[in-house]
Amino acid sequence: MPTTEGRPTRGTTGTNRLRRVDRWIAQHPALLGAGDPLVVDLGFGASGVTAFELAARLRRARADVEVRGLEIDLERVVRARAQLADVRAGRTVFAPDIAVSFARGGFEIPTEGGRRPAVVRAFNVLRQYDEHEVAAAWRRMAERLAPGGVLIEGTCDELGRVCAWVDVAPTGEAVRFTVSLRLADLERPGIVAERLPKALIHRNVPGERVHAFLQALDGEWERAAHLSPFGPVQRWIATVEAMRRGGWDVVGTRRRWRLGELTVPWAAVAPA
Repeated sequence: MPTTEGRPTRGTTGTNRLRRVDRWIAQHPALLGAGDPLVVDLGFGASGVTAFELAARLRRARADVEVRGLEIDLERVVRARAQLADVRAGRTVFAPDIAVSFARGGFEIPTEGGRRPAVVRAFNVLRQYDEHEVAAAWRRMAERLAPGGVLIEGTCDELGRVCAWVDVAPTGEAVRFTVSLRLADLERPGIVAERLPKALIHRNVPGERVHAFLQALDGEWERAAHLSPFGPVQRWIATVEAMRRGGWDVVGTRRRWRLGELTVPWAAVAPA
């Protein structure tokens, strides 16, 4: 059996947990402009449901998308393939013809015929690694990407309401950082500090850029409290606009902000 690179994930898998990052991938130029729209769900966990959900969401943007679920744990691969058999038999909510497959693999990202994925989604995969191991993991995964492809590496809470991720280029260099929050009942956006990617989670201390970013974000959220009667979306949009006026190089438009997203260049939050 070929050697797999990496360590097994904790296996936590929840239905609809990765909807926020899936929504991000669905509009990403790396997917929309791909000649071969192969997407890898790396470290899918104890159930194949995240791969099925990913394919179902992305096929609305690219009808020809294919999703390949990879796991180091062979038992999880066997379980996911059994789930796939149920899908093919029409015993689930997913379309029987959904383009999903499962295999054993890690950071080396094995694919049939040496295909290079347009997108690799590695969510909640690096949480058990040390910070100094992240850059090498990024490079190893990213080198398997197709030209123009993207690695989306990040973390979320168990219900998928608090998320943060990094867009990594084929060179292995981080490009953008995004937070995505469920705005209903949000007390403060700085709660995302608990779910920062491994490259940042230990950097939320004075003197670090990500700390300054989260402090500014919480501050603008508080200053926009007078808009609460108009709903959390309006309060969030005002918060993001204030961040931009405050000198943060916010990426994107209101269309994305309304979803609870805020994106900045990686340089704005990168470790000092």
